[in-house]
Amino acid sequence: MKAFLGSMTGRVFLTLFFGTVVSAILAEVLVEEQQYRWFQDYRDNAALERSEQLIYSAEIVPSSARAAYLLSANRPGIRLEEPDAPARLARAPSKFTAALAARIGAHYQLQTLAERPAACNVPRLQYSLFWPTERIWPGVCESINVRMRDGEILRLLILPPASSLEGEQSDYRIVFAVFLVSVTALAYLVARMTTRPLKQLAQAAKDLGNDINHPPLALAGASEIRQASAAFNAMQARIRQHIFQRTQMLAAITHDLQTPLTRMRLRLEKVGDNELQQRLVDDLSAMQAMVREGLDLARSMDTTETMQPLDLDSLLGSVCCDATDAGQQVEVIGSANRALMGRPMALRRCLVNLIDNAVKYGKKAVVTVDSAGGAARIRIRDNGPGIAPIEQARVFEPFYRVELSRSRESGGTGLGLTIARNIAEQHGGSISLCNHPDGGLEVTLVLPEYYTRK
Repeated sequence: MKAFLGSMTGRVFLTLFFGTVVSAILAEVLVEEQQYRWFQDYRDNAALERSEQLIYSAEIVPSSARAAYLLSANRPGIRLEEPDAPARLARAPSKFTAALAARIGAHYQLQTLAERPAACNVPRLQYSLFWPTERIWPGVCESINVRMRDGEILRLLILPPASSLEGEQSDYRIVFAVFLVSVTALAYLVARMTTRPLKQLAQAAKDLGNDINHPPLALAGASEIRQASAAFNAMQARIRQHIFQRTQMLAAITHDLQTPLTRMRLRLEKVGDNELQQRLVDDLSAMQAMVREGLDLARSMDTTETMQPLDLDSLLGSVCCDATDAGQQVEVIGSANRALMGRPMALRRCLVNLIDNAVKYGKKAVVTVDSAGGAARIRIRDNGPGIAPIEQARVFEPFYRVELSRSRESGGTGLGLTIARNIAEQHGGSISLCNHPDGGLEVTLVLPEYYTRK
């Protein structure tokens, strides 16, 4: 769950979900408030009409029977009855009193009382989609003295409307639950649809790092996605062309240099000074090694070799056997029991470079193979002096040589680890260095799993 919420899909989902829910809640609150105001206005107008009818009806009833008539004519919310005691009048008539007086005419005298009925201050239950609330009725609620034509004074009580029964209300919790489920499904679908092209571009970028000749992206989806895919494909084509041209250039330079270097070696045989001759031969050999390793570096960036399943233990065993046959001290411990998706020749070159470095600088290579975290791990340890921690990151730079006996006594061009790292990264792996606690340098090569061998 934490990984999902931290992803782009999770963030889009949360934004859509909470944005929709908050917007819906605000809209519902505004609608309910507007409905409440509409009901209040409707109730006030209805009270005005009902009061007018009640006064007119009471007028035509004889005063002796008026109390009995009002007892049966009164309804909850609006009552016209004989006052039981005098009451203090308000300083000015209310708006409702003025509106009612305008409707019934000057034959009736209306006076607003200062004290409102007790029911006006009693909170009434108001139901909502979210939760019921209690609030005092904000509409017309007052007492009015009405002087009839015959001089009798009646009291008109405008009371709050009766609250609806709780059992008659809808179960809004079910409605809200259905709404949340719908919003969740919609937000998830929109988040997936929005982030899928980004994931495809991210995967394409990862595949491009592992295989420059990976098939281009399909131009599908919205116009913006098609434009981004077309730009990505164009970038891949330019990178592939650049690498091809560089490899071809280095290959041509290497080929052209081989002939003059060979002639120089033949002519050096005629040098009479043996000491000078040996120095020149050594320099020439260093030049030839540098040319070859420069070409290997260019080839390590080339991914034209086909990816195929290969058995890591068999490949490593073959490399170690060849090293042993060449007189190198190589020991293999453990096995990965895994098959990987890789380029056999490139991985062989990577392993050869690492083992050669261990033997060259530490006289012996101990290769330990195991599995860790779903990946194959190969640790190659030597018996050399190791490398200072500050230098361990720089040894992967092309042509960088540590200014210690590791490079001075054994030579080298400083390209072996660079080539090995390029090949490892093309396979989605990594190479790291550390000084072993018991002495020597330990190189760790991690290659991702393709499938487990049964």
